[in-house]
Amino acid sequence: MPIIEWNDTYLTGISQIDEHHRHLVGLFNQTYLQFIKYASPDELSIVFDELIDYATYHFAAEEQLMQESNYPERVSHKQAHDEFIRRVLEMHTDYCSKRKSPFLEILAFLQNWLAAHILQSDAAFGRFLAVPLKNSPGDTGVKK
Repeated sequence: MPIIEWNDTYLTGISQIDEHHRHLVGLFNQTYLQFIKYASPDELSIVFDELIDYATYHFAAEEQLMQESNYPERVSHKQAHDEFIRRVLEMHTDYCSKRKSPFLEILAFLQNWLAAHILQSDAAFGRFLAVPLKNSPGDTGVKK
């Protein structure tokens, strides 16, 4: 059973971003499934690394679209992405070195951050792109 159920409330209206989010949620659920199956720390790290790599790829694509559309919140949005990656890498390093950050704590952070970020920050970006651009009537700015 997935820990995050994908549904239409996560849709931003930006097809590329929505596909990325769906994949990220899938990777998160895969990471969770490995955890509850008592996968070894090495097995968890492989799945977790894939999640981090894909999040980094997704953030770069999202930030590029924000740059191209002159999204006014792009700097703070990028800062949120950077802080997410920094925090997750720190927690992962701590987990692998057995210093702190139990894997369940990492999963809780990921679940809360992903859902909140998609439903709030990314949804706001989707609404921004859905508004017709002042310079070109009828153009929504949403790339397909």
